Amino acid sequence: MTAWVPRGVPRSKWAWATCRIPRPRWAWATRLPRGPRTVRWRLTLLYGALFAAAGALLLTFVYLLARATGGGPGTATVQSSQLDGGAPALSTPTLTRVAEAARSDQLHQLVVYAVVALALMTVASLALGWLMAGRVLSPLRTMTASARRISADNLHERLAVSGPDDELKAVADTFDAVLARLEGAFEAQKQFVANASHELRTPLTLQQAIVDVTLADPDASVSALRAALARVRAAGQEQERLIDALLTLARSQRGLETREFVDLATVVGERLRGVELSVRARLESAPVLGDPQLVERLVVNLTDNAVRHNLPTGEGSWVSVWTGVDARGRPGLRIENSGPVIPADQAAGLFQPFRRLGAERVGKRDGLGLGMSIVAAVVAAHGGRVRARTRPQGGLVVEVSLPPYAPAEHRIPDVAAAGISHSAPVV
Repeated sequence: MTAWVPRGVPRSKWAWATCRIPRPRWAWATRLPRGPRTVRWRLTLLYGALFAAAGALLLTFVYLLARATGGGPGTATVQSSQLDGGAPALSTPTLTRVAEAARSDQLHQLVVYAVVALALMTVASLALGWLMAGRVLSPLRTMTASARRISADNLHERLAVSGPDDELKAVADTFDAVLARLEGAFEAQKQFVANASHELRTPLTLQQAIVDVTLADPDASVSALRAALARVRAAGQEQERLIDALLTLARSQRGLETREFVDLATVVGERLRGVELSVRARLESAPVLGDPQLVERLVVNLTDNAVRHNLPTGEGSWVSVWTGVDARGRPGLRIENSGPVIPADQAAGLFQPFRRLGAERVGKRDGLGLGMSIVAAVVAAHGGRVRARTRPQGGLVVEVSLPPYAPAEHRIPDVAAAGISHSAPVV
């Protein structure tokens, strides 16, 4: 008689499925100890194991040393006891066997006493190890409790561990340094979000005001409506440019996704072709390994700022550009321009988002206020540095230095300014 098999199912698979036995799950298997879970217990067991191993080696050495010694004293004791008792003197083989038996009993007692002493001292070492491990880890528990109290709302607090300059204090100082960087990053993020919200709200407010004024006029003409729509469209375009700038800033702060060969001289030369001001350029090969789009954005922002924040046309405005490799082999870019006098203490603040100088903050809105912050983020993503300094006569000097990269197969000859005249070197 054959077993019933469902239609469409092979007999072999059905037999295997019916004969499969589920794996038993033992209840006691989940309750097995997984070993010590704290560092204190691990250190205690480590101290005890090391003491037991060292004690066992010492006792083994003492046992082997005692066993290797001769049986002279035991023999002499047996002979003297035999003679004092008045018994006839025994033969030498008999005395040797008696001495060996006595020495074997002594070695056995030595082993028993040593094992008992080792067991007692191992227990004592575990207790002492527990106390010493707790004393050593006490600063670590204090740091853990302090670290648990620190959150995003009180990043100004520090562990501030005092004591000798040991490994625990080094860990605490490193954690304090991380907290300081996190605090700076959180503050910068809060300021950036507040500034971005303000900058995005301004075009929206302008659009709403234009729409409200236009709707309030029931006799508005077609030309007035078209003018209102044009202003609304311009405000929307400003929002789009601001969002693109914010995305570029976020992308540059995230790091480099691609690295390709880029020559700063070529990028700068192509950018300076449409500049209407007097340009003094000395463009030498400056090979860089980085993101071509971010490098181009860096050059565009610097040249646009140099042209925008300059003297009016016809009043001696000029822009001076240099690209090349410095004495340390680092490719660099330096842009200098004429312009209004800028206080020296405000140069470093130009790299902050939405930072404008003087009347530009409340007056005309020429630019988004993100150009220099994007430059700083791009340079940081490439592992370089950027520095801005003011000119006493007016204007600004921005210097960018990037990591060296000049393999022989990628070296490009000096660019002849890409159509830009070399009227004067950069000062």
